[in-house]
Amino acid sequence: MTPSPGRTASLVLLLIAEFGAMALWFTSSAVLPELTRLGGLSAWQQGVLSMGVQIGFVLGAVALAVHGTADRYDPRRVFALSALVAALANLTLIWTVPGGAAQILGRIVTGACLAGVYPVGMKIAVGWTLRRRGLVVGLLIAALAFGSAAPHGLALIGGADWRVTVVLASLMALAGSGLILLTGLGPHHARAPRFRPAALLLIWQLKPVRYATLGYLGHMWELYAFWAWIGTALTLSLAQSGHPDPEGLARLVTFLTISAGAALCIPAGALADRIGKARVAGGALALSGTMALASALAFGGPPGVMVTLVLLWGMFVVPDSAQFSALVADGAPPEWAGSLITLQTALGFLLTTFTIQVTPVLAQAFGWPWTLALFGIGPLFGVAAMRRLILLARD
Repeated sequence: MTPSPGRTASLVLLLIAEFGAMALWFTSSAVLPELTRLGGLSAWQQGVLSMGVQIGFVLGAVALAVHGTADRYDPRRVFALSALVAALANLTLIWTVPGGAAQILGRIVTGACLAGVYPVGMKIAVGWTLRRRGLVVGLLIAALAFGSAAPHGLALIGGADWRVTVVLASLMALAGSGLILLTGLGPHHARAPRFRPAALLLIWQLKPVRYATLGYLGHMWELYAFWAWIGTALTLSLAQSGHPDPEGLARLVTFLTISAGAALCIPAGALADRIGKARVAGGALALSGTMALASALAFGGPPGVMVTLVLLWGMFVVPDSAQFSALVADGAPPEWAGSLITLQTALGFLLTTFTIQVTPVLAQAFGWPWTLALFGIGPLFGVAAMRRLILLARD
């Protein structure tokens, strides 16, 4: 019998698998300009197409949390099957009418399957360590963010043929589906013998988990709306300032922006293990909220200023993601950590279905500067929740 790989090898394989599978998330956003030109999509259709993954993720995450899938079965198999089906569903972008019901359904199925990737990957990761959870989960979120940025990079590779982007993203997810089966499970992995729906109430009953979840909701108000629409907003800002190739530069900057945030997840995770996860999360929220307001003020101004602010915003908008999940893992019973992390993400992504859909509508009604400024509301609430969590830890 082949021995299971150790911690380092397992975590490396997990990170690569997470990176590959999460490339599916923003595939439609990366090729949205081409789909819009091809199908003449309205602002509402663009929002629904981008929101489809969020809706699917919420449905899938709720189902997995209620069933306790990540805590009852081998999470590696759950991850592998989910990534495989998601990769196939992603290809509906090629086979269906742009903005049509079939294409939106394909995005919903993709999102539902990714609920078996992101939080389940968290369950695998936290099983490997107690003391270094901030760093380990930070690494996983970095892989997630790099994967989320990948479609924008693939779009640059594919050039005029947007279908290349879609196919390459699906191939990355298929590779992740295979690699996850080669990983091992850590010594702190716990399996629940029987699921109790009442266990989900712990997300409110346990104060550390409650405040971590409230902070996460403030964070999610901003994160996915930013990732989904910053390319569009930046394109319009650059065009307004007279840049000769606004769409090309915006696509490159969007890729770099999400990647910059991914890179910062790693040192942020290490810092969280030293000074506290809530402190790092609160600091990142404060900085990202500040960048939201600054970007709103700079909209349509000098391209260099706007690009710099967007890059900084992208750096600070994501490193706190890892800490919210790690805080739940710290505050929850080990046997229910997977389900509570899944429920936390379900609530967060439920919120994003609203923010992603309403963003282009608000931008059309009030303009992008006001819309970007509204992104900063969530971080303000998140900072307040992290302050309560820090005070709770002192008592």
